[in-house]
Amino acid sequence: RVLQENNRNYRKGYESVAPVLGNGLVTSEGEVWLRQRRLMQPSFHRSRIAAMAETMTRVTTATLERWEQAAARGEPLDMAQEMMRLTQQIIVQTMFGLHIPADPDKVGRAFDAALAFMNQFFVMPIDALRRLPTPGNLRFQRAIRFLDKLIYQMIEERRAEGGQHDDLLSMLVHARDEETGEGMSERQLRDEIFTIYLAGHETTANGLAWTWYYLSKYPELRRRLEAEVEQALGGRTPTAEDARSLPYARMLFDETLRLMPPAWMFARRSIEGDELGGYPVPAEATVMLSPYVTHHRPDLWENPEGYDPERFAPGADEGRAKYAYFPFGGGPRLCIGNNFAFMEAQLILAMIAQRFHLDLVPGQSIQPKAIATLQAPRIMMTLRPR
Repeated sequence: RVLQENNRNYRKGYESVAPVLGNGLVTSEGEVWLRQRRLMQPSFHRSRIAAMAETMTRVTTATLERWEQAAARGEPLDMAQEMMRLTQQIIVQTMFGLHIPADPDKVGRAFDAALAFMNQFFVMPIDALRRLPTPGNLRFQRAIRFLDKLIYQMIEERRAEGGQHDDLLSMLVHARDEETGEGMSERQLRDEIFTIYLAGHETTANGLAWTWYYLSKYPELRRRLEAEVEQALGGRTPTAEDARSLPYARMLFDETLRLMPPAWMFARRSIEGDELGGYPVPAEATVMLSPYVTHHRPDLWENPEGYDPERFAPGADEGRAKYAYFPFGGGPRLCIGNNFAFMEAQLILAMIAQRFHLDLVPGQSIQPKAIATLQAPRIMMTLRPR
């Protein structure tokens, strides 16, 4: 009802994150959102995403080479941190290409400071506290100044160079509205870059970290993933086309997103009064939707607390309610990057499964941390080369 049937009556109401995301695709409404979605959709077409697969595998290869050294030393790694670092590097390079006039790690740290500040919005009771000169607020302000300067510089360079680069920023800079022929302003581009970065790496990283957690808990599922990878790839680096030959990797990631959906809860604000399931909803009411709660409902899922990728086998969803599973939202505002996330996850899972067994370090108490996203805490794992 909220996401699809009567979606026009519900706006996002995320004004509190405007200092970070501006008026990007996640926060914008109405005609502004529709125009931005129209402009950006071609950049997230499957063919464009497929062209980004080489970047995904190149960055993953570099990560695995670094892991070889940790494995040789018997040094455990925090898989939550490792997956965050990996997806961060992928989004920076797919968005900006290799020609970044700044240290990519410094760019990542600045975005992390912005994300940490945004997460505070969900636990900080008084708006005025965000304006005090606290260390965290000052870090955020420095990060925003650095990122704004960098992004505006790169937008200017892309406009001057024409279509010489094949990164996401170039696609957005040169995107034109089919109806008006107009492109995005510098400010619009800046807001969309922030939105893509902050929405495009942390969620996937958390999903991947939890997947490795479950695969250590259920080694028979890990062995099935390894068998699929060996049959599909035979030891070579995967390409975008190989994603079709890795259905079990996709099933694993789907089941992880069911049990631990990174976007665990989000809000809509009613414009006019409505009725939901027999309950009246007044105008200007905040309605909370929770994929986490819905994904754990026993009337929708058999053994909802169990980790069972077979729920997502071909044909297994017959008779299942459409919105029993909605980790990327739904309706017209379905996350534009969902296909990017799925392909990235499949390629990363396949490449790591080729090279390593990941085993949980004994004695850990691992519980998700629910703030803006359902974050994976420290998940310490040892690496055994295959």
